[in-house]
Amino acid sequence: RFLLEEDLDTVKGEVTGILDRLKRERTKFDYEIRDLMEVLPLMTERDAPVVKAVAQGIMAIFDREPDYVISPGTYDQKHIARIGHIYDCIAYGPGILDLAHRPDEWVGIADMVESAKVMAIGLNVLLRGTAAG
Repeated sequence: RFLLEEDLDTVKGEVTGILDRLKRERTKFDYEIRDLMEVLPLMTERDAPVVKAVAQGIMAIFDREPDYVISPGTYDQKHIARIGHIYDCIAYGPGILDLAHRPDEWVGIADMVESAKVMAIGLNVLLRGTAAG
């Protein structure tokens, strides 16, 4: 995983540089790298309609501005943008981000309900132009 601002080839060069150094320094060390999947980091613009709509929902339910993060790992948003060419999409939902898709992941019922309310408000904003029901 790497930052949105980083270039993929630069990151790969840093990794192979470390491995090449280890190969020179340790006689029994060898390595081979094979790309199985490359998915670039992605972040939808903050002024995109879906971002602004969900932000309104977060403000209405949690009384605070949203945290804008690039989620670790690979998830549907990246595939929707890369394959479907729908770039104004986000990944949003309940739970603790660091536990997402881990063996001990869990989500509280109240968190799920609040998240559903945020998404309902976001849909209202997108479809009707208002957060009011």
